[in-house]
Amino acid sequence: MFFYLSKKISIPNNVKLQCVSWNKEQGFIACGGEDGLLKVLKLETQTDDAKLRGLAAPSNLSMNQTLEGHSGSVQVVTWNEQYQKLTTSDENGLIIVWMLYKGSWIEEMINNRNKSVVRSMSWNADGQKICIVYEDGAVIVGSVDGNRIWGKDLKGIQLSHVTWSADSKVLLFGMANGEIHIYDNQGNFMIKMKLSCLVNVTGAISIAGIHWYHGTEGYVEPDCPCLAVCFDNGRCQIMRHENDQNPVLIDTGMYVVGIQWNHMGSVLAVAGFQKAAMQDKDVNIVQFYTPFGEHLGTLKVPGKEISALSWEGGGLKIALAVDSFIYFANIRPNYKWGYCSNTVVYAYTRPDRPEYCVVFWDTKNNEKYVKYVKGLISITTCGDFCILATKADENHPQFVLVLCNSIGTPLDPKYIDIVPLFVAMTKTHVIAASKEAFYTWQYRVAKKLTALEINQITRSRKEGRERIYHVDDTPSGSMDGVLDYSKTIQGTRDPICAITASDKILIVGRESGTIQRYSLPNVGLIQKYSLNCRAYQLSLNCNSSRLAIIDISGVLTFFDLDARVTDSTGQQVVGELLKLERRDVWDMKWAKDNPDLFAMMEKTRMYVFRNLDPEEPIQTSGYICNFEDLEIKSVLLDEILKDPEHPNKDYLINFEIRSLRDSRALIEKVGIKDASQFIEDNPHPRLWRLLAEAALQKLDLYTAEQAFVRCKDYQGIKFVKRLGKLLSESMKQAEVVGYFGRFEEAERTYLEMDRRDLAIGLRLKLGDWFRVLQLLKTGSGDADDSLLEQANNAIGDYFADRQKWLNAVQYYVQGRNQERLAECYYMLEDYEGLENLAISLPENHKLLPWNKAVELAKNHSMKEIGSLLARYASHLLEKNKTLDAIELYRKANYFFDAAKLMFKIADEEAKKGSKPLRVKKLYVLSALLIEQYHEQMKNAQRGKVKGKSSEATSALAGLLEEEVLSTTDRFTDNAWRGAEAYHFFILAQRQLYEGCVDTALKTALHLKDYEDIIPPVEIYSLLALCACASRAFGTCSKAFIKLKSLETLSSEQKQQYEDLALEIFTKHTSKDNRKPELDSLMEGGEGKLPTCVATGSPITEYQFWMCSVCKHGVLAQEISHYSFCPLCHSPVG
Repeated sequence: MFFYLSKKISIPNNVKLQCVSWNKEQGFIACGGEDGLLKVLKLETQTDDAKLRGLAAPSNLSMNQTLEGHSGSVQVVTWNEQYQKLTTSDENGLIIVWMLYKGSWIEEMINNRNKSVVRSMSWNADGQKICIVYEDGAVIVGSVDGNRIWGKDLKGIQLSHVTWSADSKVLLFGMANGEIHIYDNQGNFMIKMKLSCLVNVTGAISIAGIHWYHGTEGYVEPDCPCLAVCFDNGRCQIMRHENDQNPVLIDTGMYVVGIQWNHMGSVLAVAGFQKAAMQDKDVNIVQFYTPFGEHLGTLKVPGKEISALSWEGGGLKIALAVDSFIYFANIRPNYKWGYCSNTVVYAYTRPDRPEYCVVFWDTKNNEKYVKYVKGLISITTCGDFCILATKADENHPQFVLVLCNSIGTPLDPKYIDIVPLFVAMTKTHVIAASKEAFYTWQYRVAKKLTALEINQITRSRKEGRERIYHVDDTPSGSMDGVLDYSKTIQGTRDPICAITASDKILIVGRESGTIQRYSLPNVGLIQKYSLNCRAYQLSLNCNSSRLAIIDISGVLTFFDLDARVTDSTGQQVVGELLKLERRDVWDMKWAKDNPDLFAMMEKTRMYVFRNLDPEEPIQTSGYICNFEDLEIKSVLLDEILKDPEHPNKDYLINFEIRSLRDSRALIEKVGIKDASQFIEDNPHPRLWRLLAEAALQKLDLYTAEQAFVRCKDYQGIKFVKRLGKLLSESMKQAEVVGYFGRFEEAERTYLEMDRRDLAIGLRLKLGDWFRVLQLLKTGSGDADDSLLEQANNAIGDYFADRQKWLNAVQYYVQGRNQERLAECYYMLEDYEGLENLAISLPENHKLLPWNKAVELAKNHSMKEIGSLLARYASHLLEKNKTLDAIELYRKANYFFDAAKLMFKIADEEAKKGSKPLRVKKLYVLSALLIEQYHEQMKNAQRGKVKGKSSEATSALAGLLEEEVLSTTDRFTDNAWRGAEAYHFFILAQRQLYEGCVDTALKTALHLKDYEDIIPPVEIYSLLALCACASRAFGTCSKAFIKLKSLETLSSEQKQQYEDLALEIFTKHTSKDNRKPELDSLMEGGEGKLPTCVATGSPITEYQFWMCSVCKHGVLAQEISHYSFCPLCHSPVG
């Protein structure tokens, strides 16, 4: 927090002031002094310039009225803000109540007791009652309309102060002897206040001030100290309530004349004077404290004797009565704020909530995101992210660092055991420091980093992401910084007072003026420097070569970290304090892209320095957000926080620095050629970009391309190249206008050129679907139907995202998006619309799930579901959509009917002589549907028999029911038989072609069992072929005999078979070499061994693999070659 004197008003005739009071609501300042002096002043800030808002605006007296009525010295002035009344009293005991009438203050009421002098007056929080205390112990409580409510004489007591509690139930009376008594609001004594701050104090003391903050603007944190009591000897205590046994104690070390809280109870100002060292006169000072007793700073005030102080309503100014002058000091508060990727993050308190309200205000889109954060300590930002440092819990000593993105979404919280008094942040690290130790955390976010940064991170990541170091340690940069919180318990004689960090180094400032420099990411102490000031704020330039230091009294100095100089003793030392020094500085920011450029705020002026030389200042009181590309972005936080719920874009101001302003003026007045020479002499990417843009406007493509090359803008270069290929000048002009974001103008140009397609293309790129739709409808040609649908659906999505379902419906209907339409009807509870939509849907649409329909029908005992299904299926079959009918039955869990239809298709395909593999697949599908049907029946039975009998009985019941159902349909077994038949048929041929003639023959012999499925001609032709190849001529002969006896063959075909047999058996005798083995296979029939579906061989061993789905076996040694069952292709489990 910084403060500086900004204005001085002198009172005529050198009349000494006694008191001053600033009306918080209307801004009137009342001051009273000797000889009956009473004035009401008002400072008015009139300005039309947005940049000159707030403290930077010139302030003139818009009211300066002398109020006549008092004869003696005016000692007490107090405002009733709710009713716009001023109450004053003088040393003769005269009380006057003034009211505002037609722009000036007039007497409303007068009261004079004549017995004693008024020492203090206090209005309660709602302005309904006033309590007046007299020196002789008389107390009067009156109403706002002048009626006396009650009065009391406190015998033998000299009164000096009075104040109300926030709820108006308690009155505190301050006595002349320094005691404070607590009374109820009817004047009954309750208890004496315990004054812990006066322990061990001797001698006479008096109360300098009592101020009770009423919580009108909320509290800094829940249960925050708000009642301040201060004595003339400088001792002060701040209490949570009137009976607080554990108040915050402060020794201000000065003689105090008055105290006052600011408008939100976050700063207590204590005014008085101190004996100056080496001098005999006193120095007027104002000290500032937090409610927890932390010292925020000291303001020295000229003059002989300070007599009173009062805060302005917004807490940005303070009025000080000194001799016959009113001094005004401007306050630059410690706002909790930051700036990350076009977002201003700021926090404020509200009277209705105990937490801080943190606003993430996206200045680009003017949208704000609000979060409520308990126990917020600070906000720190870097790049696109911010860190909120908070207290974990009132009862717990832990703290949390919450990493958030620019809309306030928490990405990663870290719990730490040190108080994060100081927090710094870089692209990769967060550093938090208490007074004794600092903690480093290498945070991770999904973000593009350069190869070098990734390399740095991976190197340090191996060594752990969190470390803690004591400020007195000397880490070497190796593995010595483990997360050991025991280090933080050790104290230090020289506490940390500020930190800052860049990608390469970390700087820690200590109260003695020592600056410690560490390397990053591996924290190693590189250097210690010594300065003769206590740093308050540190800042590194973009290449980490210079450090800017603002000390606690607002003096800005600079330190060159790498300069080597010879000191007074002739020793060579590293680091040099630069000559530049500025006073009353409260903010500064280095440029992100130039190590010699920085901007600073000095009082109400912003200076830009290049190589330590200032440019002419700019009047403003904004806090600097960002400085890059020769532009400074500044935010008027004072204005925003007057109405924090409605931030205005006017409060964000851009300032261009001189070289950018000069270049722009040159381009406009002199021309591109001369300007390019000036930019050549003062190069900066931003200036080259300015030149490129100016050249583009004039379609000077050569200069534009050169400038884009100089500022390394690849997109710009590509854009110029594309422009060069365009023939029409107006087309080029339209493209340039679009490039600069003037889309309306670009669209107009396209439409004038009769190129509606280009205008639509432009709006498509921008995602402006409303305009796309308008353009599509206005066109005379046929609008592109698919684009129309796309546009309607995109607009529908826009409304649906905002839950405007009725608007969305209109567009989804035009975009024929049935799925989203159904969703909207459902959200609108428009069931009639849903029904009409369902009727209009084509068959088998994915929005019509039959299985769900059947399930619902069963749950609600709808009888006609089966007949409905059958009707719909027969309708599909009539249209020859058999597969659709199968899918319908399958989705509705009618597996038996689906299997029947599938088996029928397989049979038909087999008869057609389709490819064997296709027929096998169809049989397998049919068989799998049968298996699903079996499973369904078992489950149904289990459900019925539950609790009645054993599992075996229920399974048996299920099988019996199946048996009854399937007596008519024997195809349940035939499905697997069909699959087996075609499987062995394919397998035998594959084995024959691979040259495994013996195994091919064994497999072919199995086919004799499947004459009802595969045509016998096919079977015996294959068998004869395999037998002949295997030299088993006996089997071959039998196959030929069978072929000749087939009635399906014509006489010609039979003759051909006979000729072929004659040719074979004249050369070979019809005998088999391996008779017994083949005979066993030839016999077949009952008692036959199971067959291996992988090889076609009989399974003779006891151990073999069996498929869990089709229940077929494979030899144990063969199954290791397969991942899926050779027959039904289900996975080998």
